[in-house]
Amino acid sequence: MNATRIARLTLLALCLSAFGLTGHAQDKPAAQEYQPEVGQSGKDVVWVPTPQALVDKMLNLARVTPRDYVIDLGSGDGRTVITAVKRGARALGIEYNPDMVALSQRNAAKEGVGDKAKFMKADLFETDFSQATVITMFLLPDINIKLRPKILDMKPGTRIVSNSFTMGEWQHERSAKATEKEGCQSYCTAYLWIVPAKVEGTWKLADGELKLKQDFQNFSGTLTAGGRQTAVKGRLYGDRINFKAGDSQYTGRVNGDAIQGTVKSGGGAGEWSATRTAKG
Repeated sequence: MNATRIARLTLLALCLSAFGLTGHAQDKPAAQEYQPEVGQSGKDVVWVPTPQALVDKMLNLARVTPRDYVIDLGSGDGRTVITAVKRGARALGIEYNPDMVALSQRNAAKEGVGDKAKFMKADLFETDFSQATVITMFLLPDINIKLRPKILDMKPGTRIVSNSFTMGEWQHERSAKATEKEGCQSYCTAYLWIVPAKVEGTWKLADGELKLKQDFQNFSGTLTAGGRQTAVKGRLYGDRINFKAGDSQYTGRVNGDAIQGTVKSGGGAGEWSATRTAKG
């Protein structure tokens, strides 16, 4: 075999070798997208997705409308935020795991709401969510309790909805359940709370004084008027106040240190107002 033929064969072998290497590189599978596993550990809780049927129940329970701003604490794969956005609401998911944030963004894009559903990588204990009108969450009881003071400082009337876990002594207003027929096998109960106005303290009325002690949405105390003291027991629903003193029924709205409303007694009705002079 002459030198020229040897050179040609060598060149052919090199070309085939290079082609083979290139072919293997092209056949290398693309990196797989992140997929979470049910029960995987997170910063504060393990990840378990909220069944879609319960997501719908939670948003129904909170009566979410396009006027709302929904913030989901521990937003996971983004399904609650995506569902809220599809109802016309603004919505934000707060999630500590950056891989889950990226997954949520991909899921939102696939659902056609990638430009509206917002997600952020953040610690929910260090994040300001005070502008929300609705808070949704699927955390644990001890996490709920740790968040409770921050939640109670939110604007009165803010709706809080939790999957399965409660707020300790703070009793929920209503609950809803998703059924097995609706595709919910576990974690199928939603609870609703309404952030109450803060009314504890001493209030000055035109004809007397109201002293109140508050226990979340419930309160009790005394109304002193005309030299007579009457026991008071009532309830708050956001900024709305309702209580009875003797045979008089008081209703109204709380605005910081002021209350204005209507009082009914016997067959008559009139207006009443109060100004807080001391906080409890």
